[in-house]
Amino acid sequence: MTATSTPPSTSTPYAELKAPTPVRRLLTQPTTGPLVALLLACAFFSVSSDQFLTGGNFSLIVQQVMVVGTLAIGQTLIILTAGIDLSCGAVMAFGSIVIAKMAAEGSLPPLAAIALGLVVCGGFGMLNGALVQKIPLPPFIVTLGMLNVAFALTHIYSEEQTVTNLPGPLTALGQTFPLGKTDITYGSLVTIALFLLLAYALSSTGWGRHVYALGNSPEAARLNGIRTSRLTIGVYTVAGILYGIAALLLVSRTGVGDPQAGQTDNLDSITAVVLGGTSLFGGRGSVLGTFIGVLIVGVFRNGLQLMGVASIYQTLITGVLVILAVTVDQISRKKAR
Repeated sequence: MTATSTPPSTSTPYAELKAPTPVRRLLTQPTTGPLVALLLACAFFSVSSDQFLTGGNFSLIVQQVMVVGTLAIGQTLIILTAGIDLSCGAVMAFGSIVIAKMAAEGSLPPLAAIALGLVVCGGFGMLNGALVQKIPLPPFIVTLGMLNVAFALTHIYSEEQTVTNLPGPLTALGQTFPLGKTDITYGSLVTIALFLLLAYALSSTGWGRHVYALGNSPEAARLNGIRTSRLTIGVYTVAGILYGIAALLLVSRTGVGDPQAGQTDNLDSITAVVLGGTSLFGGRGSVLGTFIGVLIVGVFRNGLQLMGVASIYQTLITGVLVILAVTVDQISRKKAR
């Protein structure tokens, strides 16, 4: 009786599989690149200007980006679903005029005026989501049209006039409190709290997982039992409410209701999202990355201003950074296939 030999196994034993090292895991995180870029920018500007590395200057940077940062949170949610929102700045401007005018003219108590502004902005978001999902129309076209609608309504309702003499509750978030030798605005804390809240919602809840699934493949998400229509409308509505909060932060920071506000904030919010590593093709990115992207925009503009660089060159550099960020995203997507 001849013994039969066992053929050698072609599979790799589980014990021999190499787990990714902590360094490799860190390098593959989508927020690593933006974080490195932020740290390098801070290092460069700290050498270029003695005023950069001060508590007061960093507080100023956060104050300058808190409105766009809040818009960028909503923009992140929509881009994660493979959409885009060009109307966010105009919707915010209309919300700020509604809040300011209702409160200043005594038509509503201040808190009721704020609530109305949030409802109006949320309504714009819901309408955007319904048009994208129910007809359906491309998000670019829907939000481009809504940009013009909100812009026109802002100027019609405000009668081209800046709203002044706002009651105290509307400007309360623009007030400061001391933290050591640095003055911090309450609005900055609101923005940071919103980033933390939405970061938790996306990373640790079923709703957040569904948002990523929708962005990766709407059809696969639907086949897995996700109500994609309701989810899409919900995402746009939540984004609209965030625009309403941004409107309140805008009013509290400027102390007026300005019909000219927010005209480039839609592009600034998209810039922050892209610089933070969120893919314009949906399904990949994070609110934490957006926070880093917002800080990159703020640091670059603040640092270049301290160096005396003209604002037009600040815009030029921001544009180059956006192109580089999208290029990196495209290359990484191709390598992942």
